[in-house]
Amino acid sequence: MGTLIAEQTSFTDVGYEKGNWVARITLNRPQAYNAYTTHTLQELAAAFRQAAFDDEVAVIVYTGAGNRAFCTGGDVKEYESVFTRSPHDYWKYMGLFSAYIESILNSGKPVIARLNGIAVGGGNESQLACDLSVIAEHAYVGQAGTGVGSVAAGGATQWLPIFVGDRRARWMLMLNRKIPPYQALEWGLVNEVVPSVTLNGEFISRATPEQIAKAARGQDGYAIDLARLDAAVAGLARELVDKFPECARYTKQQTNFWKDLAWHQTIGHARDWLSLHFTAWEPLEGMGAFVEKRAPRYQMLRQRAASGQSSEFPWGPYTRTCPDCGSKHLPDEFEFCGKCGAELNGHGRTSA
Repeated sequence: MGTLIAEQTSFTDVGYEKGNWVARITLNRPQAYNAYTTHTLQELAAAFRQAAFDDEVAVIVYTGAGNRAFCTGGDVKEYESVFTRSPHDYWKYMGLFSAYIESILNSGKPVIARLNGIAVGGGNESQLACDLSVIAEHAYVGQAGTGVGSVAAGGATQWLPIFVGDRRARWMLMLNRKIPPYQALEWGLVNEVVPSVTLNGEFISRATPEQIAKAARGQDGYAIDLARLDAAVAGLARELVDKFPECARYTKQQTNFWKDLAWHQTIGHARDWLSLHFTAWEPLEGMGAFVEKRAPRYQMLRQRAASGQSSEFPWGPYTRTCPDCGSKHLPDEFEFCGKCGAELNGHGRTSA
């Protein structure tokens, strides 16, 4: 029984606290807009499992540190530096990600997403995995996969059609546009929007983009204040505490049916495809552009394909053999052998 009630307090990327029947799990990487790494995913799954097993916890609140971001998904710097170099390891990473998402789905307790800032990419998928969601007015939700060389198949492709319908799901997934709070509320992505922008200490309702930008910078008397977000989340938690635990658990399980069905029918396939896709040029370009803080060269890849060149391999398919040293599988566009340095001069190409 000790394993079932043991508590972990040594998290590095995650904050965990409980009181008054509520466990609060905080993604604590504000320096990276609360993007999660491989290590973070392990800690998050452990934290949700701990809350799930703890009989002193009736409700779980999931949030991010600070006021800029709830979560922006996977750490693209880690993707670029690790998984574009070792694509097979992304399959392992996706196993950890799946376990994390399922730790929310299978927690047996209501999980409230406290959206203290932007929820983008895997951050939006994370809040979709939760049962209820409250968003601050200065935040927004959205997906980013097709813009950075990936596919949002960690919950978004599976669940957005359920949440918002087919057309809106495609809008979010293909265009990657920001969905502001009240639009997110109208579409059913969140349950409640609360003011979070203040002017000289007074809350502003339906703050404009300009006011939000000033509040984020702390200019002209504007500021971000999460007091009303905390009050709204606390109110929901109090209501949920005063419900029978077994009925709440089974209600969650039954209501998860369509999410579970879509998830388990697709996540294994997504895990393999995304791993294989890390061998392609798209993630190299998209994630490299993100790290280098430049615009991705989308049309460059399209133009190469249209002109008969490879859009999958940066230096063409591996079709050449060095006539001097015999090295095989050299990229088609290489002019010199990468092993011995011999000039290829158009020699060594193999037929397709």
